[in-house]
Amino acid sequence: MEWLGHAKTTFTHSPNPLSLTKKDGTSTDLVSICREATPPCRLNPLLFNGHLQTMWTAIKNHGPSIYYKRKVFENEDPNFKGSFAVDFVVSPFPETDESLPPRTVHFTEDEFENFGLTDTRPMLVVLHGLSGGSHEIYLRQVLAPLVTVEGDRQWAACVVNSRGCAMHKITTDVLYNARATWDCRQTVKWLRRTFPNRPLYGIGFSLGANILTNYVGEEGSSCMLRAAVVCSSPWNLDVGNMALQRTWLGREVYSKTMGTSMKKLIEIHYDELSKGSKLDFAKIRQVNYLHEFDREVQGSTWGYATEGAYYRDASSVDSLLAVRIPLFAISAKDDPIAADEALPYNEMKQTKYGVLCTTTQGGHLSWFEIGGTRWHARPAVNFLNKMAFEVELNAPGNLNGSVKVELDDDTRFKPMNRKWAL
Repeated sequence: MEWLGHAKTTFTHSPNPLSLTKKDGTSTDLVSICREATPPCRLNPLLFNGHLQTMWTAIKNHGPSIYYKRKVFENEDPNFKGSFAVDFVVSPFPETDESLPPRTVHFTEDEFENFGLTDTRPMLVVLHGLSGGSHEIYLRQVLAPLVTVEGDRQWAACVVNSRGCAMHKITTDVLYNARATWDCRQTVKWLRRTFPNRPLYGIGFSLGANILTNYVGEEGSSCMLRAAVVCSSPWNLDVGNMALQRTWLGREVYSKTMGTSMKKLIEIHYDELSKGSKLDFAKIRQVNYLHEFDREVQGSTWGYATEGAYYRDASSVDSLLAVRIPLFAISAKDDPIAADEALPYNEMKQTKYGVLCTTTQGGHLSWFEIGGTRWHARPAVNFLNKMAFEVELNAPGNLNGSVKVELDDDTRFKPMNRKWAL
């Protein structure tokens, strides 16, 4: 039935999944929650393969209207100096700001000083894909059913924009990469202080999914997020890079498009980057593909000898083994950008904290249904609502900061012992 858009859904997980208790006292587990959250995958039959699904993202529809107010933070860690922009979901407003994405304005000083609230709404921290931002439709389709619902199931949310993205002007030569967890970490800490009663959750898309998994792995059992979702994550960047270069479409369409978008970001921020960075702008302007961009930019910025060294070090596939919160991963097997061969099938079988849901169709951050909605929003929203409102994460025997995990003590392999040290 796949030729009618009826994609097959498969779940990969540990034979001993994480045990959970529902708020009504009944027992369940992480796999059951993920299965219950995942509806049948019924996609637009005219977009019958991953290329058509992915390329359809270039057809821009308006998507749901989400309004943001922006706060620019300065990173507190001297190793990662510079500013980053966080867009907070707010009620609709009439103002406009041409210097920012649509439906986005800056907080006034008075507004932000009084922004700390004591409500108990769950709050979602969102990380977007490569060169994207809070304006992206794929993330707004997840946010809309969470933040616009009325009653006691309404969510709060914010989007952490990667430096230089979403019309944010960078202030130093410290850029972001696939391991750029520092701005996310500071945001989560700030949220914990500012909204002490709000449980925090995370969702990441594409490169943002890779960053989010790295962050959760780095935090381990101290992670302040209660659960997370990752959509279309590239997982193993080195394998994904080789898959892209293997085909004409991968190299000349996807890699070239992503490389061009990153070159544009560099040019937008040339004035600041040219002051003290090690970047060779003449070489950067000559690159065509994403791997060439990463060779010239990420290698020079972070000291990686080759783009392969960067990809291996920044990949989140090993970070998965250090995750200590429920993590639901959603990917399409026909994704032409985040290749199926890079997905962590074996790693998912080794951790009770993760479940991987794969669909046979869907492309990259696409999953277009008839009418233009995107299927991935359904399981993501359902999972987050179940974890926030149906599961008692703080119940005895469930998750808390003192969970002891045998893997940490009984193996010499430490997933977060990376070559590039924090």
